[in-house]
Amino acid sequence: MLIPSIDAVRGPFERVATPGEAIDHLARLYDEATQALRGAVERFIKDGEPPSAATRALFRYPELRLTYAPSGPAFSSPRAFAKFSEPGVYATTVTQPAEFRGYLLEQLEPLVAEYGATIEVGVGAQEIPYPYVIESGDELTRGGADAVELARFFPVPSLATIGDETADGEFLFGPERPLALFDAPRVDYSLRRLVHYTGSDWRTMQPWVLLTNYHRYVDQFVHWALKQLHAGAGVEKVVLPGNVVIDPSVSPAEAEARVAAVAWHRFQMPAYHCVRADGRGVSLVNIGVGPSNAKTITDHIAVLRPHCWLMVGHCAGLRQSQVIGDYVLAHAYLRRDYILDDAVPPMMPIPALAEVQVALQEAVAKVTGDRGEALKRRLRTGTVVTNDDRNWELRWTKERRLINISRAIAVDMESATVATQGFRMRVPYGTLLCVSDKPLHGEIKLPGAANAFYERAIAEHLQIGIAAISLLQSQDGTLHSRKLRSFDEPPFR
Repeated sequence: MLIPSIDAVRGPFERVATPGEAIDHLARLYDEATQALRGAVERFIKDGEPPSAATRALFRYPELRLTYAPSGPAFSSPRAFAKFSEPGVYATTVTQPAEFRGYLLEQLEPLVAEYGATIEVGVGAQEIPYPYVIESGDELTRGGADAVELARFFPVPSLATIGDETADGEFLFGPERPLALFDAPRVDYSLRRLVHYTGSDWRTMQPWVLLTNYHRYVDQFVHWALKQLHAGAGVEKVVLPGNVVIDPSVSPAEAEARVAAVAWHRFQMPAYHCVRADGRGVSLVNIGVGPSNAKTITDHIAVLRPHCWLMVGHCAGLRQSQVIGDYVLAHAYLRRDYILDDAVPPMMPIPALAEVQVALQEAVAKVTGDRGEALKRRLRTGTVVTNDDRNWELRWTKERRLINISRAIAVDMESATVATQGFRMRVPYGTLLCVSDKPLHGEIKLPGAANAFYERAIAEHLQIGIAAISLLQSQDGTLHSRKLRSFDEPPFR
């Protein structure tokens, strides 16, 4: 028979004394729920036994609730996150609490110590969709059950309950306010999409992210990561698409063989991870070309709450004074990508973040060795046009006036999207591009010239991106800018 979805009543909730105890309790409830769901799916596949209503009521995410009730003047903090906008009850469901323990502690400890918030943990009303507890999918091939049949008896992802209303400021205030930008179903949705697009376990994604639009950057990144691994620089492992893992026990020759054998082309936006235990690891994602890809991947990376993402890729230079191989540091964007116009209307400014801008400029100086006038000749700061049409040059009579009045100095297809997504999702962002052609001045990207440029420029450009991240890692406490938060933000970063 058909068992309807359970509209469960939450709770009961239990008050806990410390953030650590809260996370431990969340982890226990999550493990109990996922074990019950996984066991029920396995019984159904093996014996055809559907879960009872009582059993299905167990398949629910744990929920975290904080109450802020100040007895005196409200506490004020200059920090950009872990702060309350006003008294009240704040709540969110949580997935994978053990994996997110460090992040949860970072948020909860100041809210309790500084604001005196009280914490409660219980079972929420949101059901856990069964695909989110099936790690490999192989479990579903052992019996005769198919997805349609499983959906009759088990919770499935529902787009009606998954969205970015909180991030986009579209939520309605009720008796409770949102505690975080993303609830558990939204996070789980993106964790699975990350695996699909990048080809590696979402747990390997590092908190410092480089995004590129060209595969040749990958070769340089992998070379750098393996060098760090074998130099004893604190790198635990290098993870490649397909979950190919290279750790210090693997010889350099074997490592190169594994790299050469990676079937990265099987994945739409393959990711490469230099994993460190100290939180200073770096991931590189080859997002490919275009604003659609840029939005897709950042939609999903955002749920991991990275410290920063930087766009390092190619662009067309628009000024006669620029030279192939020069750098462009974007401090503003002309948004001709259109893909985020509903979520972030074009009249909204996308501010440059001072810490990121300074780090990128210092990284260029450090890697190139240029200073003063030499650096000014090599590095141009200005507006970047992000266009959704790769052949924008064929519409030059229409584009000319906008480029002229915007004072733009470069054109690409991803940077404004990445920056707008950072603004939208409260993830610090920046853009450093390398001029690969100058179509307005007769220097188009021909095969011979392009190959010479790639060989010369890409290694240096990638090293600049890595150097910028190294500079930013020393200031991650201030990197999360108040520019990215509104007046009624959820407390969590």
